[in-house]
Amino acid sequence: MKLANLLMERRINMDLKGRTKDDAVRELLAMIGDEGISFDSDEVLRCIREREEVENTSYGHGFAFPHARTNAVKELYIVVGISRQGLEDKTADGIPVYVVCLLLTPSTIAKLYLQTLSGMATFARTEGILDKIRVLTHKADFIKLIAEANVTVDKELMVKDVMRHQVAAVTPDDTLKEVANRMFRHRLSALAVLDESNRLLGVINDRDLIKAALPDYKALISNLNYSIDIEPFEELLKKEDKIKVSQLYREDFEVTSPETRIVEVAAMMIFKDIRRVFVVNEGLLVGVLLRKDIVNMIIRG
Repeated sequence: MKLANLLMERRINMDLKGRTKDDAVRELLAMIGDEGISFDSDEVLRCIREREEVENTSYGHGFAFPHARTNAVKELYIVVGISRQGLEDKTADGIPVYVVCLLLTPSTIAKLYLQTLSGMATFARTEGILDKIRVLTHKADFIKLIAEANVTVDKELMVKDVMRHQVAAVTPDDTLKEVANRMFRHRLSALAVLDESNRLLGVINDRDLIKAALPDYKALISNLNYSIDIEPFEELLKKEDKIKVSQLYREDFEVTSPETRIVEVAAMMIFKDIRRVFVVNEGLLVGVLLRKDIVNMIIRG
């Protein structure tokens, strides 16, 4: 099914008046009420704000996707608003939010909701799409633009619907210090290791960094009286600019494709007790699926 088929002209606002994302959300919620649909708008707004506290839904590229799963609504609602000036809220990429896509759904239809959210995010990543949207004047033209992008909603939930498209990575020539800095910056415990062609070579995680400081960790565990003449972490810090990723990274990692069913990958993650699976398309790294994202997006919502 095409994403465009889920949109309705009456649920598109071509000129949002609100100056913040919260203002825009309330404006879009009012549009649902104006249709004569009865729902607890205060409860829905509370759920949306609660979701924003967990993670900012300003996606980047000029788009925001405030959303909530709540039984205060009886069906899936997609309400889109376009701000002509751009909202005042700060964004991670510095591009003001011009397009607000509000998604609401009861808990019972989580799959369609996630696929719709993924489809809208795919549309947002289309090269030059924001410039095209900002010059539109008619609601039908917005739907036509999505139709021309040919974004589809699959029958089953796929890896591409949940995966992270931006993957923090390093090269074999990067240093231990650069690895630690990127892990801290992105709040991650592991990084992909890529060659110059964006091909996945391996993975380096926080455990690998600690092992670099404690190469004799097995002896320490088996003999608590094991003597250490020097402070290992202090010595590691002295060499952090000299130790290369090529000396530490591992080649044992799991990969999948964007078109794999999410249930298959989730089952593998449980069986093998792994936290991440890298997503590869035609040999190139295109994303990563984290175990916590399955929890946050599918279970938490």
